[in-house]
Amino acid sequence: MNDETTGTQDTRAGSPGEGTGTGPRPEPLRFFGTTWVNHDNGYAARRVGTAAGSLAAAAAACLILRFAYQGIQIADVGSFVTLLVIVMFAICSALAFGHTWETFKKRPDPDRQASLRGLLAIGFVGSLLAYFFRSLVEAPGETLHRQEYETALTQHEKRTSRRTRNPSKKRRGA
Repeated sequence: MNDETTGTQDTRAGSPGEGTGTGPRPEPLRFFGTTWVNHDNGYAARRVGTAAGSLAAAAAACLILRFAYQGIQIADVGSFVTLLVIVMFAICSALAFGHTWETFKKRPDPDRQASLRGLLAIGFVGSLLAYFFRSLVEAPGETLHRQEYETALTQHEKRTSRRTRNPSKKRRGA
């Protein structure tokens, strides 16, 4: 059941833990694959690793931003420009944190995602911190994917349980 294909389309593999049968397959998460379904195959270690990795990346990003700030100070562009740069990074990071946090709860609109690409690039520290905090609780996006997967399983059960016999062998006649 640890196949790395995407989507919850009806292909093969039934309920969590089964390797055969028909039904929806869980959508893999980045860094987790499909281990989020049963919390197996190193799920806990992956959560610890992603939390540590995202926190380390955020710390490294802050260090890079500090070097950028020092470069602005050396360039002596003035306090107004320095303040604008600091406020821009702070606001973009806060917005990126909020947007990233919301994408763990519901699927983002692709058009809105494309329009926010620049803001998310500037506020990358906020996105990294959102990933870190979510990794402390669950695999980022696990709740959303679990809801979608359970809905797909329920729909598949309804579709397959409606017909219990082969309709071509139905008795006809008087």
